[in-house]
Amino acid sequence: MAREQAFLSTEIVNQGVQETGPNAGSMTFSVRVRRRLPDFLQSVNLKYVKLGYHYLISHAVYLFTVPVILLAFSAEIGSLSQQELWRLWEQPQFDMTTALTFSGATVFMFCLYFMSRPRSIYLVDFACFKPSDDLKVSKEDFINMAKKSGHFEDASLDFQKRILDRSGLGEETYLPKAVMGSGPCSTMKEGRAEAEMMMFGALDELFDKCKVRPKDIGILVVNCSLFNPTPSLSAMIVNHYKMRGNILSFNLGGMGCSAGIISLDLARDMLQAHPNSHAVVVSTEMITFNWYTGTERSMLMPNCFFRMGCAAILLSNKRKDRRRAKYELSHIVRTHKGADERSFRCVFQQEDDKRKKGLSVSRDLLEIGGHALKANITTLGPLVLPVSEQLLFLATLICRKVLRMKHVKPYIPDFKLAFEHFCIHAGSKTILDELQNNLLLTDKHMEASRMTLHRFGNTSSSSLWYELAYMEAKRKIKNGDRIWQIAFGSGFKCNSAVWKALRTVKKVDRNPWVDCIERYPVEIPDVQKV
Repeated sequence: MAREQAFLSTEIVNQGVQETGPNAGSMTFSVRVRRRLPDFLQSVNLKYVKLGYHYLISHAVYLFTVPVILLAFSAEIGSLSQQELWRLWEQPQFDMTTALTFSGATVFMFCLYFMSRPRSIYLVDFACFKPSDDLKVSKEDFINMAKKSGHFEDASLDFQKRILDRSGLGEETYLPKAVMGSGPCSTMKEGRAEAEMMMFGALDELFDKCKVRPKDIGILVVNCSLFNPTPSLSAMIVNHYKMRGNILSFNLGGMGCSAGIISLDLARDMLQAHPNSHAVVVSTEMITFNWYTGTERSMLMPNCFFRMGCAAILLSNKRKDRRRAKYELSHIVRTHKGADERSFRCVFQQEDDKRKKGLSVSRDLLEIGGHALKANITTLGPLVLPVSEQLLFLATLICRKVLRMKHVKPYIPDFKLAFEHFCIHAGSKTILDELQNNLLLTDKHMEASRMTLHRFGNTSSSSLWYELAYMEAKRKIKNGDRIWQIAFGSGFKCNSAVWKALRTVKKVDRNPWVDCIERYPVEIPDVQKV
C-alpha cells in the first residue's frame, strides 16, 4: 500500500458556484487524485548501466589495438641507445622480420578499423506535412462538431471538454473532416484518403527540398500504428511515385508513438548493409480509422489529444552527402517493457461493451512510462554523458550497490551537459510537466515540445520532427549541437535517438512553423488552475 501511495498526488480543484442542485449558490471543491511519474532518477537498475557500457565498447576494438601496437613499437625504439638511433638515421639497416611484423600489424589495425566501424548515417533533410486551413479545429469547434455529429452523449461531451481544457492544445490543431460527420468514419476509404493526403504531401515537399528523384530511393520505411491496409502504406507510396522494382520497403504497424525511432533504427541497419544508398522514413498516424464514438473515458482521451501529422526524412550513407546534410546520427537506444503485463496493456486497442473500437489508455501510463524512461536513459547515459558526470555517477553507484553505503545519496547525472536541445514526444501537458521535473530541465529545453503540442497536438510518431522543425524555425540549431529525441508508446516502449548538427541552420523556407513562428512561444495555462 505504501508503494502504491508513493505514485499518487492530490490537488484541490475549485469548481465554482453551483447553479443547480442542493448546493446551489455555494462554492464547491473537489479533490483530484492522479498518478505521477515515478522519480526514476533516484533508483538505478545496474543491468541497464552495464548495457550502456556494453554499447560503448562493442565497436571499440581498435581503441585497444592502437595503444598495444604503439607500446610495442615504443619499447623497441626505447631499447636502442642514442648512438644506435643516430646510426639508424644516417645508415638505415632494417631487420626484415621486424619490418614485416610491424607493417603487417599496422595493415591489420587499419583493416580492422575500417571493417568494424559503422558507416556514418546522414540526415539530409526532412519535411513535416501541414494540413490546409479548412481542417483547423479550435477546442470550441471540436465540442460543437462532436455534439452535432450525434455520436456522443452529454456526459462524454463534458468529459472531453474538461480534458481539452487541461490538455495543453491550442486553437489551431488539425482534424480530418470525416471524424466530425454524421456518418461512419472508420472506413478503409476514409483511412486511405487521409493517408494519401498526409504521406504524399510530406514526400512531395521532401523530394523537392532535397532535389532527389523517387527512383533514387533504395530503402523505404513507413510506420503507422493503427491503420494498416492491404496493400500496405509503403506499397501505396511505391505505386504513387513509381519507385524502382528492387526497392527495399518495410511497413511497421502497431508500434505506437515511439515507432518513428524504430523506423530510424531499421533504416540505419539497412544503410549499414547497403552502401551508397538513400533511405526514406515516413512517420505518421491516421486519426480517421480509429476515432472512438463510445462512452468509455479511457478510450475517449485519445480523441482529445491526437491530431493530424506526418513527417518524411531522407537518410544517406554517401560520403558526398555530408556536405549538404543537416545532421549525423550518433546513437539509437531502444527499451521494451512488453514482458510486463501491465506495461503490455497500458495502451491497448480494443472494443468497448458496445463493440465500438478505440484505443484505451490506462491510468498507470505515467508510472509505466517512468520505468521505461528510467531504463532507457540509464542505458544511454554512458554513451553521451561527459567523463566527469560518468565518474561521479559510477562512484556513487559503487558506494551504494557494492559497498552498501546507504547514506550516500544517489547522484543524478546532468543530461543538460550532454545535449543542447531536447525533443521529447509531445504526448500531453501532464507528461511533459513530469518529465521536466524528473530530468531537471528548464523551460527553454521544453519549449519545442510544449509549443508543438499547443500548435499541432499529439501527432504521434511524427511529433519529434515538428519539434525539430520548431528549433530550426527559431534558428536555434548551431554547428556541433547535439539533439536528443526521446519517444515512448504502446508495448510499452521508450526509444532515444541522438543527432549531431553538421551545420548551422540559418534560414528555413519550407517549414510548418514559417507562418506562425513569430507568435511563439506562447504562455500555456497551468493544468491545476483550469
